Amino acid sequence: MLATNWKAQLLRQTTRPCESRQLRSYRERYRRARNDLTRAAGGERVPMGPQAIREYAAKMARRYGRADRAERGRLLDEFVAITGRHRKYAIVILGSAPKRPRKRSGRPSRYAPEVTSALVAVWRAMDYPWSQRLRTMLPLWLPWARTFLLLDAATETLLLAMSARTMDRLLRPHRANVRRRIDGRTKPGTLLKHQILIRSERWDVSEAGWCEVDTVAHCGGSGDGEFVSSVNATDVASTWTETRAVLGKGQRYVVAALEEIRLALPFALRGIDSDSGSEFINRQCVKWCQDKGLDFTRSRPYHKNDNAHIEQKNWTHVRKVFGWQRFDSYEAVTAMNDVYVNEVRLLMNYFQTSVRLVEKKRVGSRIVRRYGAAMTPLDRSISLQLVDEATAARLTEHRKSIDPFVLIATIERNVAAIAALPVGPIEKRPGRGARMTSFSKKAAAEDAAFEQAPVRSYMAR
Repeated sequence: MLATNWKAQLLRQTTRPCESRQLRSYRERYRRARNDLTRAAGGERVPMGPQAIREYAAKMARRYGRADRAERGRLLDEFVAITGRHRKYAIVILGSAPKRPRKRSGRPSRYAPEVTSALVAVWRAMDYPWSQRLRTMLPLWLPWARTFLLLDAATETLLLAMSARTMDRLLRPHRANVRRRIDGRTKPGTLLKHQILIRSERWDVSEAGWCEVDTVAHCGGSGDGEFVSSVNATDVASTWTETRAVLGKGQRYVVAALEEIRLALPFALRGIDSDSGSEFINRQCVKWCQDKGLDFTRSRPYHKNDNAHIEQKNWTHVRKVFGWQRFDSYEAVTAMNDVYVNEVRLLMNYFQTSVRLVEKKRVGSRIVRRYGAAMTPLDRSISLQLVDEATAARLTEHRKSIDPFVLIATIERNVAAIAALPVGPIEKRPGRGARMTSFSKKAAAEDAAFEQAPVRSYMAR
């Protein structure tokens, strides 16, 4: 036992551990790499990463190829001393011929860079729709894009013949990272809550006028004080959407916004379905529905999927336009309503396509969903005969006279002016403390990167 321990101790004293994983096959001590660091000008030891080693090897390979035998030996010594890699590794990486670029197999692409640039420009102007929607929106936008983007006939023909899968492939390098932040400020309303029916099943209507409604808070990072809220309503059958801005969530202002929305719809309003927020669950809203002969239902508390249609429109019609900035003045309400009425409703209902769920069934353990063709709310209303012929003809002629690129430019200009409006001081509620700050440098860096991330909205542009 003592002899065994003596031999093990002597072996540990005379044998150095292997510093490199790549050199475990070499048993001789002088072949093992000892340096995996390089020294900076100040003398401290700085690690050399794999990317730096590859860049350094690419420059050394040109000198190694022109050098004679003695010079190659000195270059190998220099490479091993700086990178800490084994000499055999240096011989292989410096002596191998540079790899030739791999030639792309298959037939050449039909789409030149000019066609891809035109596709990217139209895609950004349309506010980044996915390929199925983009393909159906191109016939509506290209007549105006000829003047705005100076497209020739050949480029326009290629864009119209392009498939959705090809659009995805060409747009993949241009897709930006998106950050989404959901700040809910809805409070449950207890008044009349149990007198309003709950609707939790999926909408299955073939007539227009059944709308989901919700509010979107423009409170910034704090829910204290009074701020602007957007009352949003979308028709389930046609996906036609109307939005109005109000200051606060008072019953009178919300009902007035709902009345404006009812008058602006191209068809008769039949009923509304809201969440359990107190801005809708109140006597004044119930009385307004009774006076207008409207059905009033609500979703289950804490079940956002019951109102999935309006939750999606809250993002596309409100957040992507005004972002998450705080607005708390009457000037902001007036300016936001001007944008909603004159630009956003026309752009979204005339030129932005969407898809609707047609069928959902369970196949084994999977749920298979089938969607209809992407159409604008106006085209869907006409195809499903949700509006009369006179209204359809009037809206179609109105759309022909509107340039969507001018609408987008006007939205960006007006939103920038609204964002520059002053914001009043935030009055803290009694008993509420200050906002929690980041407790570490890493968390603070993550918060800063999150705030600087690009957002697909008109305000971010």
